[in-house]
Amino acid sequence: MSSNHLTEYCDASPPVRAVFDDIMRTRQVEQVNNFWKCLAAHPPTLQRIWESLKEIMAPGALDPLTKELIYVAVSVTNNCPYCIASHTAAARKAGMTDAMFGELQAVVGMANETNRLANGYRVPLDDGFKLE
Repeated sequence: MSSNHLTEYCDASPPVRAVFDDIMRTRQVEQVNNFWKCLAAHPPTLQRIWESLKEIMAPGALDPLTKELIYVAVSVTNNCPYCIASHTAAARKAGMTDAMFGELQAVVGMANETNRLANGYRVPLDDGFKLE
């Protein structure tokens, strides 16, 4: 589906408005971003993705900043400019510094390089690394 369709709050159906309201309340923002507006074209998907994201990104064994840093790393690896921007902003809001961002990018770059080398060489898994 094209991203040309963005559902604005004023045009949203009651179920979509309910999700938008929850997003704004949970994230403490005054409006939802374009990702959610785009997903609103299919309300069941909007609801499912929001509920899953809210559950996964809630504080748990990993703190919110760590979760956002992981999200940025995966977004960089998947080459998603929208997610990089969105989750970098969220990570900054959660306390990420410029030094942390630089170090994160260095780790992401190194992991991608060594992953490609290990895959290219088809390095056999060490016995000590195998899950039981």
